[in-house]
Amino acid sequence: MHILIIGAAGMVGRKLTDRLVADGQLGDKPITALSLVDVVEPEKPAGFGGRVTAWATDISAPNTAGPMIGARPDVIFHLAAIVSGEAEADFDKGYRINLDGTRQIYEAIRQEGLRAPYHPRVVFTSSIAVYGAPFHEVIEDEFFHTPLTSYGTQKAIGELLLTDYSRKGAFDGIGIRLPTICVRPGKPNKAASGFFSNIIREPLNGQEAVLPVEDDVMHWHASPRSAVGFLIHAATMNTEVLGWRRNLTMPGVAATIGEELDALRKIGGDKALKLVRREPDPVIMKIVAGWPRRFNAARASSFGFTAENSFEEIVRAHVDDELGGNVP
Repeated sequence: MHILIIGAAGMVGRKLTDRLVADGQLGDKPITALSLVDVVEPEKPAGFGGRVTAWATDISAPNTAGPMIGARPDVIFHLAAIVSGEAEADFDKGYRINLDGTRQIYEAIRQEGLRAPYHPRVVFTSSIAVYGAPFHEVIEDEFFHTPLTSYGTQKAIGELLLTDYSRKGAFDGIGIRLPTICVRPGKPNKAASGFFSNIIREPLNGQEAVLPVEDDVMHWHASPRSAVGFLIHAATMNTEVLGWRRNLTMPGVAATIGEELDALRKIGGDKALKLVRREPDPVIMKIVAGWPRRFNAARASSFGFTAENSFEEIVRAHVDDELGGNVP
């Protein structure tokens, strides 16, 4: 099996690569080749016995999608995106990467199939940002899409394209609407949701973090470990059960900032909690106010997708996976 990961240098892409290398197979098929692509060249994994290619490219630039798809990978993970805060601040860049880049990938797959039969599995990472107010208390699978950010709009269009290209037989697509992935390791990024990770990650490392919203803000979360699990399951499940509803809201944990801070205190103690500095940011508060709070991901759960059951579990997953099981 040949696997292509677009966006392989990002946090989730790196963790997905590590998981695939560790497993050595996807489902019941051995992985013989990995192609890793991002705007910066991804690091090649150590210990992989198959063929690895890694290169840097801008997926929105002309004539870049064809070479990626020309090797005819069996499974394509499309993770590449300009994150929410940056897409809102840079309208042109957001649409160029998140929409034009996605369309070019899909079209390259279709064109490859016109030359000779080709029908890969495509896993597209969408977002709960496709939903917009007014919200119900709990968002069901049938809730309408009225995104209130450019990022959410771009992801919603990507979902529609995924379904249409699948319906037309270009590929076997599945879109997974990720919760906010938390706790993200590494340095802060430009996502408007980045503070959810920052207020846990930095204090557990003995560093100060800024909290830009109020304690009653509630959001939908899953760990990086769960995100990789979603991707693996999406790549291997029987998509016939989806019909033409090809996009699924992933399960997660609804937690308020207050509950997050309680989990931080339980695991890191008062010394960690004291490192969270409150600094309200009207721009971030406005963006977050346009996000849903809680979901009933019954459809995805019925198809075997799973996540954590509490925010404390999410923090403990971070401690286990990134801190060796111990808080410094």
